Amino acid sequence: MPFTVLTAEFSTESNTFNRNRVEYDDFHPLFGSAAIVVRGDANTELAGFCDCVRDYGWNHIHVLSAFSDCFVVTRDAFDRLSGAIVSAAAEHKANLDGISLALHGAMVTEFDEDGEGELLDRLRAVVGMDTPIAITLDPHANVTSRMCELANIIVSDKTYPHIEMRKVGRQAGDILQRAMKREIHPRTLRVHLPMLREVNSGRTDVGPMIDRIAKARAYEKEPSVFAVSINAGFGCADIREVGPSVTVTYDGDEIKHRAFAELIADDIWEKRFEVIDYFMPVEEAADIAKKYRRDKGPLIIADYADNPGAGAYGDSTNLLKALLDAGITDAAFGPMFDSATAKQLHGHKVGDQVKVKLGGKFDSRFGGTPLELEGEVRLISDGSYTGDGPQIGGLNMSFGDTAVLQVGGIEILVVSEGGQILDLQQFRAFGIDAAAKSIVALKSQQHFRAAFEPIAGEIILCDSGALCTTHLEKLPYVNVPRPIFPLDRDVEVGPRGHGRKGGSGQCNASAGA
Repeated sequence: MPFTVLTAEFSTESNTFNRNRVEYDDFHPLFGSAAIVVRGDANTELAGFCDCVRDYGWNHIHVLSAFSDCFVVTRDAFDRLSGAIVSAAAEHKANLDGISLALHGAMVTEFDEDGEGELLDRLRAVVGMDTPIAITLDPHANVTSRMCELANIIVSDKTYPHIEMRKVGRQAGDILQRAMKREIHPRTLRVHLPMLREVNSGRTDVGPMIDRIAKARAYEKEPSVFAVSINAGFGCADIREVGPSVTVTYDGDEIKHRAFAELIADDIWEKRFEVIDYFMPVEEAADIAKKYRRDKGPLIIADYADNPGAGAYGDSTNLLKALLDAGITDAAFGPMFDSATAKQLHGHKVGDQVKVKLGGKFDSRFGGTPLELEGEVRLISDGSYTGDGPQIGGLNMSFGDTAVLQVGGIEILVVSEGGQILDLQQFRAFGIDAAAKSIVALKSQQHFRAAFEPIAGEIILCDSGALCTTHLEKLPYVNVPRPIFPLDRDVEVGPRGHGRKGGSGQCNASAGA
């Protein structure tokens, strides 16, 4: 008899310093077959689940796919979305063999700082502890002890930029299949570090994470090891269980596997001062742009601090002001998240000269005040685009009401729904050929590299002082445990995890053992 498996995608990364809240409609949920049509054959965890459905003949119950901006989730939104998942599990409980969930691992709600743990709690209350549950996570997850206690299987993406979502979904499904057959009885151990995040935010294209990931992939080939996940943590969450972790999903004796996880964690700790990137002030970035002479591709300037993908407001003006003050030409800038200005521009036609008060509207303490500008409307759009790059290729997405405003020598993409730059189509669909520009300034931390490195002549990073600033000491932490690095530079831990603050978590969930 084929197994019956319930799946869902419910994901956000909550920057607790952002004043905004995520409401139910902000998740744009897709239910059942509608989600499968849109996401079932793309680079998504759901596609990986669907691969397992086809290969193993599962009876598939997909509840929903829901994603949102990186804010704290309202109780109403969480209750309605998690409620749909739990209700489906209750409805099919008699025939349900397993559950596979695509989560993020850094969801914070208005009432619980561990959103994923709360969802798993509610599911376990319905299905009990014998039904195997697999979860996939973003590698910037703040993996909690509760997640490890309640999920048998944890598989995180091993790439940053994240390009293995489908592969991760498939890996989780393969392990779940074996658990449902009772071939294995997986559980997950966790080693946690007293840090806000891995010092390079988990970059896997350069630096020490390359070797760590290679070791993790090799160790997954060991007998009774099914998944090794190295999570960089999400430091913009002011919660107790913040920070990097190493998890191993395994069967049998844990001693050897914990020792391996501790060795990886020790390497993260020992290299905590080895920062790869230089995050320059916006004035320095503008000066480089002014002197840039293109002989290959464009100069890409990434505003690390105003990345909406990590919960920044996306309306920082400091970099744009510096570029305008420097007289930069043949340039593109985006996206600027300013729904009021986007609406204003939609009241005009292409070619109109307009005056706007752009950006800096959410919290001007982080990233700059609004800019009073005059420019020409170059494009009006509903904001729809289809990705064609390594991360979001084939996915239909939208910035909401969108306009392109030319100010001096810079084409500015103004949007009414925030989002970081991941794909060339996020410019190209709105008449901006980033590859043909001399200067491209964008809001992203690392994900842009997958699509933009191939066209770039040079890449530099800047810190505009926005909400995802690299200067974490400027953020008003209250809940994180102290001491913690880098807020406390002299914090010490013992060797191989002994005495490590936060300790390690052992999964107690069984797969019907």
